[in-house]
Amino acid sequence: MKSASAWVPDGAVITPLDEDDLLAKVQTLVDKKVEAVAIVFLHAYANPAHEDAALAAIERAFPDLIITASHDVAPEIREYDRTSTTVTNAYVKPLAHTYVDRLVAQTKDLGISAPYFMMLSNGGLTHIAEAKRSPVQLLESGPAAGALVAAHFGSQAGIDNILAFDMGGTTAKLALVDNGEPHVAYHFEAAREKRFAEGSGLPLTISAIELIEIGAGGGSIAHIDAMELLKVGPESAGSEPGPVCYGRGGTNPTVTDADLLLGYLNAGSFAGGSMNIDADAAARAMQPLADKSGLSVIDTARGIYEVVNENMASAARVHIAERGKDPRLYTLLATGGAGPVHAYYVARKLGVRRIICPPAAGVASALGLLIAPARIDRVATVATPLDAINWPDLEAAYRALETDAADVIAETGFDPAAARITRLADMRYVGQGFEVVVTLPAGPYTAESARMMLDAFETSYRQTFSRTPPDVVAEIINIRVSLRADVPGERAEFATGAAGETGGGQTGTRPVRFPENNDFVDTAVYDRARLRPGDSFTGPAVVEEAESTLIIGPGGEARIDDAGNLIVELPQ
Repeated sequence: MKSASAWVPDGAVITPLDEDDLLAKVQTLVDKKVEAVAIVFLHAYANPAHEDAALAAIERAFPDLIITASHDVAPEIREYDRTSTTVTNAYVKPLAHTYVDRLVAQTKDLGISAPYFMMLSNGGLTHIAEAKRSPVQLLESGPAAGALVAAHFGSQAGIDNILAFDMGGTTAKLALVDNGEPHVAYHFEAAREKRFAEGSGLPLTISAIELIEIGAGGGSIAHIDAMELLKVGPESAGSEPGPVCYGRGGTNPTVTDADLLLGYLNAGSFAGGSMNIDADAAARAMQPLADKSGLSVIDTARGIYEVVNENMASAARVHIAERGKDPRLYTLLATGGAGPVHAYYVARKLGVRRIICPPAAGVASALGLLIAPARIDRVATVATPLDAINWPDLEAAYRALETDAADVIAETGFDPAAARITRLADMRYVGQGFEVVVTLPAGPYTAESARMMLDAFETSYRQTFSRTPPDVVAEIINIRVSLRADVPGERAEFATGAAGETGGGQTGTRPVRFPENNDFVDTAVYDRARLRPGDSFTGPAVVEEAESTLIIGPGGEARIDDAGNLIVELPQ
């Protein structure tokens, strides 16, 4: 579809491709042992002919090179973002090829003959070849699965608006789920030099469930900074050596060490009893920090817990507000090994009145992989004012994207005829520098569709910016399609005991230091595996399972629903 905007190139060839010069430059790279090459021509989104020719020429001359062309992974306007995405894909492609090929070979050696799927950052599954073609799409696949499973468990509990809070060993992330669906963004920033500073990382034009890093993880290290303030992270003990209490060589006090000293974690049954953790070692590591701060070891641990919770709540509050939302209207759903330990007090700081802790919260992302649909997103740049669109060309462009996505769905082993098709457009007012992604009604589109598109854009624009400018023409920059096909058969679920079985689940008590108390409180401890639908109890309480531990503060009202979710109502 040819653009009507004077400033947008139409892809016309001005200078022919010089293949001899191209191959000479690639030979220089090969001589330097380069394994992968990124091809980025300035306006390849409008006409990919030169990138295709360069790709073919390089493949003929250097068959061992792994090559990425920009129009193959990011066929949209904005040179820098497209280049960043293409180079990132080229960088990880050799590693992805080696890893995936080895994974497939080794699992086949084990006699596993099931088909292979790979999770994408957009929350969908695809086949091995597609993942190897564009591995940059896998970048946020793990956390994306966590957001999917949060939407799933929220739906089970009859709650559609969820704050998906996932806290693991190194970071904590948050995703918004509205009306049962996680938000999907079409630009992502990776490898930020400053963890929470937008613009300090690499911009990538990939579809990804919108996740914001809001804080530290269980392995994040506590320290006193130059202002003599207690800080947590960004340095982390990682999995090796890990927190001091793991006894694997760690020497710096971490969030997990603080959680153990406060009584939130059980040294005797940590990780289902598969490893011993040492509270005395955690206390010894905490002592220098306590001496420097002038606090006791326990008060220092309490300070670490409070600081990390406040940091997460503050970052979450900003992220939610930037999207025009009110956290008090959401339910917080906690996953990850450390998420349930911190969820109750993060929720309190946000003003959230209910939390959900699903079964096996520490490994919930694994279930997200099992319930994920196949999903393929495609994009093309059209860059045309709404009043200058050639409607048959626009409809043809959408159908071409849908056909491409349907082919990948079919190659993944799903029925494209059963796929749900969503059409979107990146729209803005002429003269603006950035777009709003608008979900559009289904096609086909004709000239009569202009009013419908404008209404959809203005509604979305007002939701984002509160008002629309008068007498300014709207334009479509990019068109997008998303195809999703559900996994056939029954959905995977965690097994739960039937309602009416003998429950209760309390295994004893232990002293726990809660933020609102000045001393340890004798606290009921429950075994999650022994709780049954219909069971209820009041905090303070600790609920333990092999993968994680849920902390419920004084006054919290807990119950197990029919799906096995632990629902906690916070005191008003």
